[in-house]
Amino acid sequence: MEYLSLLMFICICVVLLFGYPVALTLAGTSLLFAGIATFFGAFEPTFMSTLPSRIYGIVNNQTLLAVPLFVFMGNVLEKAKIAENLLVSMAQLFGQFRGGLAISVTIVGMLLAASTGIVGATVVTMGLLSLPTMLKNGYDRAFSSGLICATGTLGQIIPPSIALVLLGDVLSNSYQRAQLDMGNFSPETISVGDLFAGAVIPGLMLVAFYIIYCIVITFIKPEKVANKDEVETSFQLSVFIQALLPPVILVSLVLGSILLGFATPTEAAGVGAFGALVLAKLNGQLNLDNLRAVMTSTTKVTSMVFLILIGASIFSLVFRGLGGEELIKHFFIELPGGVITATLIVMLVIFLLGFILDFIEITFVVVPIVAPILFIMGVDPLWLGIMIAINLQTSFLTPPFGFALFYLRGVADKIIKTSEIYKGVMPFIALQLLLMVVLSIWPELVTWLPDKIYG
Repeated sequence: MEYLSLLMFICICVVLLFGYPVALTLAGTSLLFAGIATFFGAFEPTFMSTLPSRIYGIVNNQTLLAVPLFVFMGNVLEKAKIAENLLVSMAQLFGQFRGGLAISVTIVGMLLAASTGIVGATVVTMGLLSLPTMLKNGYDRAFSSGLICATGTLGQIIPPSIALVLLGDVLSNSYQRAQLDMGNFSPETISVGDLFAGAVIPGLMLVAFYIIYCIVITFIKPEKVANKDEVETSFQLSVFIQALLPPVILVSLVLGSILLGFATPTEAAGVGAFGALVLAKLNGQLNLDNLRAVMTSTTKVTSMVFLILIGASIFSLVFRGLGGEELIKHFFIELPGGVITATLIVMLVIFLLGFILDFIEITFVVVPIVAPILFIMGVDPLWLGIMIAINLQTSFLTPPFGFALFYLRGVADKIIKTSEIYKGVMPFIALQLLLMVVLSIWPELVTWLPDKIYG
């Protein structure tokens, strides 16, 4: 009867393809299978008695309080037109060089990713601001689309990222459970701060890969970029500093306070939310209408995250009660190639699920099932967390179902064909796969900085 757990998972994926809400699908399908299995004596109803305490633990989780605060910070910065000012200033700085606008878009995408941490918001914002400018200045449509989609997904890996906050909490619980299963009753812990520190070097490497690619394209295929970007106004250092300094200081305060141990992610997120309000006020964008829109959007996203987490908790209870966890554990242990094969299969499954599920669902549903087993097999939790984040980022870029492609398609000019967007992202997918290979060969690129900071 343990195969009922796999059938339940398949049914959930099928129901989701029909467009039903994720949280209700997770909870409803799981409860239906629990009822059927109980009727046939294959499920112990006492498993469900732990559900109230689980829900209380979710709503009382101090780490997850960082989610609404980071979402609020990102929404406020979006309303404050931080990205627009940054793009204009960066374009003025690099605009006199061939391919300079592409480099500007990459850097602004990185800063915006660090400011908002939300993939969809970054892709849409960059698509509305950068794409018309690149096309106006003679850039190839496929190259421009691919660059904007790729830089828009940097919010997945560059801290402080919402994805890393959620991943950090789930991996921490999974790591402790794995150690308890191995007989270690004083388990080590990992934190969101550890994951932020581990993501710094890979995130900067990925940005460097993008910039290097843009520079190479200007030499080997100059027809894809303008001979000289048109800059409407000359570069002014004071204007550049005024546009760059506030978001850089804010991100440095938020991320620095976490990495240096001065604040927890939740406390730092509170500082970031307050700092974003200050920046919006200084930019003259803080009014009741904008504040109402920000608070409404934040409430919707936060409600969605926590409702999905509750649905995922019901799913994990039923999945475990049906014996699914033991089934997967035995499957991984008996695989030829051991931990390497198991890790590759997990990465492939997560990549494919990224076509139909958002990172929130994958984090709450899939990771708690597979992570403890991989930890028991000796996989480093920080390395696994960063690899999952980059893997999902790659999945969001991959045609034909990548979420980033749909976001850009929704705001891009009709003259840009969908096939051109697909073609444009291919080199950036290759760069992200290259980064994953590099991190697999040298996992120290992930673990070195957390070791140096936290020992």
